[in-house]
Amino acid sequence: MTLKRLLLIALTLLALWISSISLFSSWQKPQFQSNLEFYQTNIVLQAQSWQPEDSNDENFQAIRKFIVDEKPLENATKQYQEALQSVQTNLDKAKKQLAELPSQEVSAPTQTNPLPEIPRATKISGQGQQQQLQQSVKQLQKLLDVLELRLGILQAKQGETASAISTWSELEKRSDVNPEFGQTAIALSGLWSNPPRLLPNAQQLIQKNLEGWFRSTALIQLYQLQQRQEALAMVKAAQQEAAAQSVVKLALIATIPTLSAVIGMILLVFLVGERLVKGREALLAQNGDLAWTTPWDWETVLQVFVLGFLLMGQLFVPTLLALLPIPRSADVRVQAIYVLISYLMVASGALLVLYYSIKRFFPLPKSWFAFSLQGNWFLWGLGGYCTALPIVVLVSLINQQLWQGQGGSNPLLQLALESRDGVALGIFFFTAAIAAPLFEELLFRGFLLPSLTRYLPVWGSILVSSLLFAAAHLSLSEILPLTALGIVLGVVYTRCLTTSPSGSTRNLFAPMLLHSLWNSGTLLSLFILGSGNN
Repeated sequence: MTLKRLLLIALTLLALWISSISLFSSWQKPQFQSNLEFYQTNIVLQAQSWQPEDSNDENFQAIRKFIVDEKPLENATKQYQEALQSVQTNLDKAKKQLAELPSQEVSAPTQTNPLPEIPRATKISGQGQQQQLQQSVKQLQKLLDVLELRLGILQAKQGETASAISTWSELEKRSDVNPEFGQTAIALSGLWSNPPRLLPNAQQLIQKNLEGWFRSTALIQLYQLQQRQEALAMVKAAQQEAAAQSVVKLALIATIPTLSAVIGMILLVFLVGERLVKGREALLAQNGDLAWTTPWDWETVLQVFVLGFLLMGQLFVPTLLALLPIPRSADVRVQAIYVLISYLMVASGALLVLYYSIKRFFPLPKSWFAFSLQGNWFLWGLGGYCTALPIVVLVSLINQQLWQGQGGSNPLLQLALESRDGVALGIFFFTAAIAAPLFEELLFRGFLLPSLTRYLPVWGSILVSSLLFAAAHLSLSEILPLTALGIVLGVVYTRCLTTSPSGSTRNLFAPMLLHSLWNSGTLLSLFILGSGNN
């Protein structure tokens, strides 16, 4: 065995060890889906207040029924109660870990996603772990306070005044409560007490510590008790304006994906039916067994992914960024630029490793890394996107039942959801909808999938490359949905054949378009949801 092969095997084992720890470290991390559901619930609460001039119109009732749940307050109350229990459990765990920390020494790898987060140091000292846990406890305590404030308003709005006052009283009694949240709880209790008790700074507390529907509901209650008709009219008008905007946002979020999913279901039924009737002449079967002529072996594949992707993303680039005098900031624009730079550095490094690894095999067969604006690649990409929607949604529903809100998520999603800055959103969009599809499809569908056909049939290569594509996100909860998406990407790539004067080749533009549409749709939904929670 040569020295080069021994070194490659050692680096592969190192990369697998780091990646495995990073992957399984997401076990106890919350899924992003939980936060996303809260944002959507808050928009639904705003939308249910919508009352146009002719609220008895049948069209209005039909739209309202389609957009808003039949029992929005009851459903929101149930969701907030479940969230309170989950947050309290996680807070207790964090406090316990913090208490046991002096006897522990913690090592953890830097976690990298295809859309990288701001890199962390690869070694976390006991003091650093203590600071992280303290920050986590602080955040969980704040979230617990906010949830209890909002839950009480939901209960009061449904006439459950005693339950609401009890919820706010529990918040007041806790020793770790933020003083401002405690004062806000006292102010809210006074608003719904009988007789009411009005704090002189109630309005300031409500405006500072509540948002959206919860803020307007509390202010309406306050102004009614104060008999401030002008202020009451203004807040009701603002509530109606926000409600109308929320209806439009919910319609956009629900209508476009739903329509695409319906089209996807029709396509699925057609394609499966055609496959059963026509057999190997069906669209799904065309080119299915056409393998690539692969001039390199498994060592080249490992070299590209171990050096160019795993270690580049988890060790080389994070270390370089840590050494550079780049200012760290909580500003969302700085974070967006940092994410983009990190991603471009990982992508550039991986592509350079890919180039030098296969350079000695040039010129490659024409079937490799083929791009062409001719042919029906656009229809394959668009149809693949529609088809992927119902498949991934179904897998995601099953996945949520398996993980019960845990398993971690891509941190870029949370940044995009909470951002209110147009420049930052533009940078996020470029990273996710343009840079990511170009790089990931070139690497996973352009290089990995064809390389695997030297050892596996095409369908096996699609499955294995999809599993690796999903695992590369280093979040356990995302493996099943992303594997399903990867399979659709692989099917689209292997079936989409473009004919030119020099012959017929697969076209990487098809999976790149599908990938771009998928990421674009996800980000646009996040932007809409985030803008509705001001």
